[in-house]
Amino acid sequence: MTRIVTFIPLRFFLLFSIAALLGGCGIYSFKDATVPPDVKTIKIGFFENKARYVNPELSPRLTDRLQQKITNQTKLTRTNSDDAHYQVSGYVSDYSVTTTAVGGQQATTNRLTVGVHVVLRKTLENKTEEFDISRAFDFSANLSLQQAEGALLDEILRNLTDEIFNKIFSNW
Repeated sequence: MTRIVTFIPLRFFLLFSIAALLGGCGIYSFKDATVPPDVKTIKIGFFENKARYVNPELSPRLTDRLQQKITNQTKLTRTNSDDAHYQVSGYVSDYSVTTTAVGGQQATTNRLTVGVHVVLRKTLENKTEEFDISRAFDFSANLSLQQAEGALLDEILRNLTDEIFNKIFSNW
């Protein structure tokens, strides 16, 4: 029993030591976000909707959610300056519906696919990265697209925002 008791504090000491060591590596972290210490400012452009079908709420709300998430989960200062250390822009590239399940000779499930193209310009490194994300959201074929959008919009925004944020600020 004594051996187990001494082992537990040793385990906590080792975990604490590793965490302290990693915290001093020159990169600071916030809720899974890693930001190089020299990056202080960010400019987030409006995410225009260039998809064939345009949901008028998607672009402004996606832009707003991304701004809020970055502001709340990093110490970066938002700016409209073209000298910002990170500049994020992009557009909605896909917004389409397909049938995914059929039963009794009629559609039972539809899938709304939303794609976003993102451009990240890192001015301090003089480097530009581009990536695409896409998420699919299933809904009952008994619902119209407008009804499904009303029910799914918050989930769509949360998923897209999280994915964009993670691609920009996570090393995985």
